[in-house]
Amino acid sequence: MNKIIQKIENLQIKINSHKPFLQEVLSLWQEKLRIDWTYNSNAIEGNTLTYGETAFFLREGLTSEGKPLKDYLEAKNHAEAIDYLLDVIKGEREITESFIKELHALLLKNIDFTYAKGANGQLIKKPLNAGKYKILPNNVLTISGKIHKYTDPIHVKDEMEKLIKWFNKEKSINEIEKACVFHYKFVAIHPFDDGNGRMARLLMNLILMKFGYPSCIIKNVNRKKYLESLELIDIEKNYQQFFVFIGEELVSTQKIMLDILEGKEDASSDYSKKINKSERENKIINIIGEEPISISQIMEKISQIKRPTLKNDLNRLCKAKKIKRIGSKKGAVYLKNPGKSRP
Repeated sequence: MNKIIQKIENLQIKINSHKPFLQEVLSLWQEKLRIDWTYNSNAIEGNTLTYGETAFFLREGLTSEGKPLKDYLEAKNHAEAIDYLLDVIKGEREITESFIKELHALLLKNIDFTYAKGANGQLIKKPLNAGKYKILPNNVLTISGKIHKYTDPIHVKDEMEKLIKWFNKEKSINEIEKACVFHYKFVAIHPFDDGNGRMARLLMNLILMKFGYPSCIIKNVNRKKYLESLELIDIEKNYQQFFVFIGEELVSTQKIMLDILEGKEDASSDYSKKINKSERENKIINIIGEEPISISQIMEKISQIKRPTLKNDLNRLCKAKKIKRIGSKKGAVYLKNPGKSRP
């Protein structure tokens, strides 16, 4: 852990050397942060949006066919929760029970239900109470196949009060370890009907940002390792593996931030690589309407897609009769095919 912390501190010195950050570069980083953090945190909890769909929705406000409305609401709410945290950092607001409930209400805004496994293993629809502590027990099947029981609803308020008191008084461990322990203790209580994992990551990152670090994006590809390291604390009360895991993810995030600050990475290029053909087609079809539009005008709206790729997509959509082309070469314009509806 000491080696990881030293690596984090060294990277942070390099990041801080770029302060004050140029507004253009800061905006680029914050946009990438919103997309990466929202996609990964939601995907860990089972959200079905791909990286490209998440980026497409957060940047353009447009949805793709066949995905649940709830998944889009989760993406919208999570991105707004990140924006809220950035404002909280500026205002130096303290972490309290009322603040945590407020953040949870934002995270689950307009989401009235969740799904849980019943006694027979079938999914049942459960009502949600955003911004309020749970009134029914919530248990989970761990990665090792064991059923883990969280704090009983009747004890949630007491345990949350203890957690806040611990956070305010604890001085014996460093800031990164403190953020990790807070994450674990919050998850162990599981105070809400739903959103507890996302809340734990939001609050952990709020603590890291309060201490001057960037947020730590826990990647969905590392979900198994993440859950195993949390379960190890349940079994052995051993935080070491979890500390190291979070430290490595924080280092990864710091390196991305540093690349952007040094001009080595363009956040939009990541989006362009990860958006797939189907998502591009949905995006193009949503842009093309009843009035003719040229390829240059389309490029202005979706500059992340390279012109040769866009031309191929337009040709494919024309052949499929999803859109209509009038004219040829430089004079070609595109419009919605009256015989086809938008996806």
